[in-house]
Amino acid sequence: MEHVNSYYAASANRHEPWPQLTEDIRCDVCVVGGGYTGLSTALFLVEAGFDVVLLEASRIGFGASGRNGGQIVNSYSRDIDVIEARYGQDTARMLGSMMFEGGDIIRSRIEQYGIDCDFRPGGIFAALNPRQLHELESQKANWERYGHRQLELLDERRVREEIGTEAYVGALLDHRGGHIHPLNLALGEAEAIRKLGGRIFEQSAVTQIQYGDPAVAKTAGGSVTANFLVLAGNAYLGNLEPKLAAKAMPCGTQIVTTEPLSEEQAASLIPRHYCVEDCNYLLDYYRLTGDNRLLYGGGVVYGARDPDDIERLVMPKLLKTFPQLKGVKVDYRWSGNFLLTLSRLPQFGRLESNVYYMQGYSGHGVTCTHLAGRLLSEVLKGQAERFDAFARLPHLPFFGGRRFQVPFTAMGAVYYSLRDKLGV
Repeated sequence: MEHVNSYYAASANRHEPWPQLTEDIRCDVCVVGGGYTGLSTALFLVEAGFDVVLLEASRIGFGASGRNGGQIVNSYSRDIDVIEARYGQDTARMLGSMMFEGGDIIRSRIEQYGIDCDFRPGGIFAALNPRQLHELESQKANWERYGHRQLELLDERRVREEIGTEAYVGALLDHRGGHIHPLNLALGEAEAIRKLGGRIFEQSAVTQIQYGDPAVAKTAGGSVTANFLVLAGNAYLGNLEPKLAAKAMPCGTQIVTTEPLSEEQAASLIPRHYCVEDCNYLLDYYRLTGDNRLLYGGGVVYGARDPDDIERLVMPKLLKTFPQLKGVKVDYRWSGNFLLTLSRLPQFGRLESNVYYMQGYSGHGVTCTHLAGRLLSEVLKGQAERFDAFARLPHLPFFGGRRFQVPFTAMGAVYYSLRDKLGV
């Protein structure tokens, strides 16, 4: 399969496709999945001297890593105060010490390997009502407790200076956030893996896993025998390992990208080119691209169904935020899947002593996937403490199994959506 018809695919940096696996080979570590989790893992491991093979069923960045909103959002889908209340102070301290690390990794990768991916610093969390603004004040205090000092609260006047809309009553500006062209970041990381001696195979879906020491990953054209196996397919792993499929649910999100705006139009919308997301449970997010298009996403389709008309779903939200764009042409529209967990926290763990998995970032995958790769590399180098802080979290199945996970979760979404509308 090829990349979906998105703005990212249309503006991707030129690159040669990687070959398909057509033989039986051996390596130290086989990574299944060519998204950020797999790429980050493979890159950290080849930097450490491991012989790594990465298998991608379609194209590098085919899934969420090449389709997402491109926002570098710190922390997790459940913030540190929730983690502390649920799992205790020791767990919170350990996870809190890592919650800004993923973004730092991305910035260092861009600089170290010269990745051209339209990086822009700064991200805004925008409050639609006083309750949300109060929550942002608490978020700022929580993040500052864990050492993040590059945060700025914006009142209603200041937020209107940063975003050309009257929709918000205030905001939190995270100077340590930012945004990127996500597919170009993935392609740049893959090229770095290649240059360091890692082997990447596209169009090489794993059809069967043989657990053992060593483990074997089989594809239609060959196999990889490895001392260690890492499952990093996330929302696109399918049913390759049913134990993982039962613990999380693919969900779809939709994005549109407008025609290029004039310099004056772009500057009137987001003059400092920050990315923005609102504070609703079913949030909207947007930013300007490198060529001054407005990229706007939002909504969730439970069960990973592709909507019939993405533009019809997203454009009312875009025009409610920016009514001055009425009549603007949409050049691209697409959908992509992320993997939701019941706890909204990522799931890291072991299936066997030499088989690892990382999945379920619940909408915060851009940064946390990059952290995941570093933690897995630490495990294989003999330092498992940080990985195990995540692995000890309970990985709960959805109520009613796979058959009922969609309706139960959708019912919860309706409840939270009503709360968003009421501002309570």
